[in-house]
Amino acid sequence: MIYKTYVKRMIDFLLSLVGLLILSPVFLALAIIIKLESRGPILFKQRRIAMNKKEFYILKFRTMKVDTPKDTPTHLLKNPESYITSVGKFLRKTSLDEFPQIINIIKGEMSIIGPRPALWNQYDLIEERDKYKANDIKPGLTGWAQINGRDELPINIKAKLDGEYVKNLSIAFDVKVFIKTVLSVIRSEGVREGQRARYIKK
Repeated sequence: MIYKTYVKRMIDFLLSLVGLLILSPVFLALAIIIKLESRGPILFKQRRIAMNKKEFYILKFRTMKVDTPKDTPTHLLKNPESYITSVGKFLRKTSLDEFPQIINIIKGEMSIIGPRPALWNQYDLIEERDKYKANDIKPGLTGWAQINGRDELPINIKAKLDGEYVKNLSIAFDVKVFIKTVLSVIRSEGVREGQRARYIKK
């Protein structure tokens, strides 16, 4: 499939490069604010699973304090709000914390659209995705499962949605997911935190 093999990567690279150039002043401003508000690095790195189950480090703007337990999903923390910084709440609500993943896309580790990369220790999700060949493509900044429930979904349903994306992968389907993602962000959907959250940030 020409789109999957060549065109998708070309679109990812060009759009991400343009996005990085345009958003560089915003990146710089956010970096300064994050550094001034709390100690610690500007970027947060976390081990995730890429295509063919290889590991890579996903990049995000740091939204939590440096003493937050590592490799633990936010919803499993006893009191997640106590770990999130003030600017972090804004970044997570607006999804601006995800923007540094543009670098992951430029490097070829991720795609703009695809299954969200699982944590290295989410063995149940990784195994379930194998059934649908969802581990055989690049993970994405956003994906079909993301706009259909995100992490409120049971593992088997999430993996099934990822499988639907793999089966229907095309430029038209990617455009559909992208538009729905933009609308979701504008509506501030999927921004609640904690064990009772409707949507869980990952």
